[in-house]
Amino acid sequence: MASQQTAAEPRRGSAVRRAVDGAEGEWFGLAARIGLAVVWAWAGLAKVADPAEAAQAVRAYEILPESLVKPVGYALPFLELALALLLLVGLGTRIVAVISALLLLTFIGGISSAWARGISIDCGCFGGGGAVDSSQTEYLQEIVRDSGFLLLAAWLVYRPRTRLSADAWLSA
Repeated sequence: MASQQTAAEPRRGSAVRRAVDGAEGEWFGLAARIGLAVVWAWAGLAKVADPAEAAQAVRAYEILPESLVKPVGYALPFLELALALLLLVGLGTRIVAVISALLLLTFIGGISSAWARGISIDCGCFGGGGAVDSSQTEYLQEIVRDSGFLLLAAWLVYRPRTRLSADAWLSA
């Protein structure tokens, strides 16, 4: 016979719910926000000094028409830096997390597409990019890495209220 749960016994999952909805969730959100901000800042700073190289990395995927390669390659570092700044400050966290998630899904899709088509490139995520020898590709690692970043963005979409954020300060 199954034992009956008493009022004094905590319900299963309530500890997890408290962690997600409570202070622990806000601190984890801060860590996710800062972690994602560091990633975007690193990626943007690595590319902003050499926009032609960033455009070459975009071109290497052989997805976009040539008329879009330069605009995307030149704009991407600035978008990444803007996302980093907004995440660091904690302003518009949910919106920035949605944009981050969409950008990461785009990167995962691009890497997967290059891999599936047998194109040997360096992703160019943190500078560089372009054609490489097939022995130098790291598609699986890049997809796993970006999937981890995507999980951070998903957390911030689900739970955008974090510690030490402009969002919290503005809503107080």
